[in-house]
Amino acid sequence: MSATPLIDLHKALGANLGEFAHVKTAMDYGDPVSEHIAARTKVAIFDVSHMARIRVKGNDVLQLLDVLVPKALTELSPGVMFGPTAFLNEEAGFRDDVMVYPLAKDELMIVGNAVNRQKDYEWIGQVAESRNLSVEVEDITENTAMIAVQGPETAKYVQKLGLSINDIPWMNFRKNVRLKYGELLLVSRSGWTGEDGIEIIGEPDTVAEIFRTLVKMGAKPAGLIARDTLRIEMGFRLYGAEIDENLNPLEARYWVFTYGKKTCIGCTKLNEILRHGCSKQLVGLKMKKGVKFIPRHGYKLLTFDGTEEIGYITSGALSPTLNRVIALGYVKSSHAVMGLRVIVEIRRKHYPARIVDFPFIEK
Repeated sequence: MSATPLIDLHKALGANLGEFAHVKTAMDYGDPVSEHIAARTKVAIFDVSHMARIRVKGNDVLQLLDVLVPKALTELSPGVMFGPTAFLNEEAGFRDDVMVYPLAKDELMIVGNAVNRQKDYEWIGQVAESRNLSVEVEDITENTAMIAVQGPETAKYVQKLGLSINDIPWMNFRKNVRLKYGELLLVSRSGWTGEDGIEIIGEPDTVAEIFRTLVKMGAKPAGLIARDTLRIEMGFRLYGAEIDENLNPLEARYWVFTYGKKTCIGCTKLNEILRHGCSKQLVGLKMKKGVKFIPRHGYKLLTFDGTEEIGYITSGALSPTLNRVIALGYVKSSHAVMGLRVIVEIRRKHYPARIVDFPFIEK
């Protein structure tokens, strides 16, 4: 097991540490609910250094990307985040979902899920080698740190760092940003919470100093527990829960592709799926008011009378915003009807819920 490069900072700030995707990092700072609420109402700061960061450079980098992802490169623009998109297998299942940063005409950075870091790195190299493409692939995850500053007051707080983000549109980024703390590889107007915010990638000592300074200014340090409840409220998919090698974009209702693209690995199968449809779909679920039991991954979904199994839970949480238990899960396409009453089976007991769309909160 490795550790986030900001581990000493987390210890100094009193974080409760745990393991995620074989990386030791901050799970919470004592109260994940208040951390969640800070991100929704003010500002919170997260260490997301566990995410995979892979740099790809060379004359054939765009040719390689065209083969790797199902999104058309006509959507690729300098300074604009390209994604979310995905690496698919031949059956159109998710190898990973990724975000691509076009750093130059011959250079990209790909950010993927921590659990897939080695898989992604090897896959990119294998595809390049199999097609005799001229690229260099470098895993820069352990040489950099990545943080996310999230919340409606983000701009006000980072302005105090000397960083103005008002001229950075959503899902755009700036590279080689110099602050008094040092130079950052990039700053993007983005995040995984549903709130305004920025993500910063840079040298670990520089990023740690920015994290420390923001906390001194009043930003709430937050861990991965709050990050998970925030993303569930938005219906954002997590690899290993809502998406994996056996689930495809149509089932996940995850629009990581361009209709009709034929050149990527998995595109042929994806187009076939898009023509013929799918047997299950990802939906949101709201438990009946007053239910406090949280559905966990793999719990069964049953028809309203409990007689037929129609799906399963992928993620669940008590929403701090709604003060209500919510969940994501897959149901048969025949039952993916908004408002339909279903049963969640929790430890052999039945609890009523209704199928809803996500996000669960208005943004």
